[in-house]
Amino acid sequence: MKLPFEEKKRKILTLREAKSSYGKKPSDRTVEELLESGVICLNKHSGPTSHLVTDYLKRILKLKRAGHGGTLDPAVTGVLPIGLNKATKATEYLLLAGKEYVVSMHIHRPTSKTDIKKTIKEFEGLITQLPPVRSAVKRELRQRNVYHIKVLEIEGQDVLLRICCQAGTYIRKIISDFGDALGVGAHMQQLVRTKAGPFNDREWYTLHDIKDAYELYKEGNEKEIRRIIKPVEFAVSHLAKVWIIDTAVDSLCHGANLNEPGIARIEDPIEEGEVVAIYTLKKELIGVGKMLKESSKIKERDVVIETTKIFMEPGTYPNLKK
Repeated sequence: MKLPFEEKKRKILTLREAKSSYGKKPSDRTVEELLESGVICLNKHSGPTSHLVTDYLKRILKLKRAGHGGTLDPAVTGVLPIGLNKATKATEYLLLAGKEYVVSMHIHRPTSKTDIKKTIKEFEGLITQLPPVRSAVKRELRQRNVYHIKVLEIEGQDVLLRICCQAGTYIRKIISDFGDALGVGAHMQQLVRTKAGPFNDREWYTLHDIKDAYELYKEGNEKEIRRIIKPVEFAVSHLAKVWIIDTAVDSLCHGANLNEPGIARIEDPIEEGEVVAIYTLKKELIGVGKMLKESSKIKERDVVIETTKIFMEPGTYPNLKK
């Protein structure tokens, strides 16, 4: 099943032809640069908290900082995106992407497969949830979007589901509410997160994998550590994209908004108010901003994007407007 950002089809509009004489492609970064601003898709094991697992990783890679994107309960396993050092602030944008889970559910009394499949469809779309007593958010009713629910297997009173949903959806609560709706009760037995935005279970790594790769790197073999650590750009790859010319880069690094003359290419469609990632022509992440108008309605010399967070250090590109 696909998350909403995976289903979006965008084309690229070229506003002006341009080439870059500066910068470095993310694929050309050294391992040291990746450790300073990279991301990892960790396969969290059952037992420790997300914070504790992140601390383990920080010690393995000898990092000053590390931050995870989207907390998993101690018993829950699976995809836990982690930002390294300067990339920690990129993980917050995963809240704008969806999540996918595989969940094992036990129904308390025998029920027909037809009733199970019919009732579970009632939990697709906008649902209202009251977060559990033990949760990281204020306990009040809130709406969440469940994009897809698919029954993978039914074996007696045990049901295996795949659920794609908005970030912040409580899967355990869906299972409990489903049991109530079915009139027989149900509880969650096991939960695995298989996607968090662009991070997924097709390429995840355990703490042991990461430790082994780091030791090989210290011995001079970079192959495994390069496979595991992705450039920071990967963490925002689900956002709409804008590429700018060299002369506009340093101004943005100092907090300026992005005007139409600075744009080389932009994806379309992008809605007014949508969060976008801003790149150099070498595909380096500069920052993130908010679209001030629809991509199709941009006019000459418009202020197009209000920058909200900058990742690139000032001076990385020269000030070419002096």
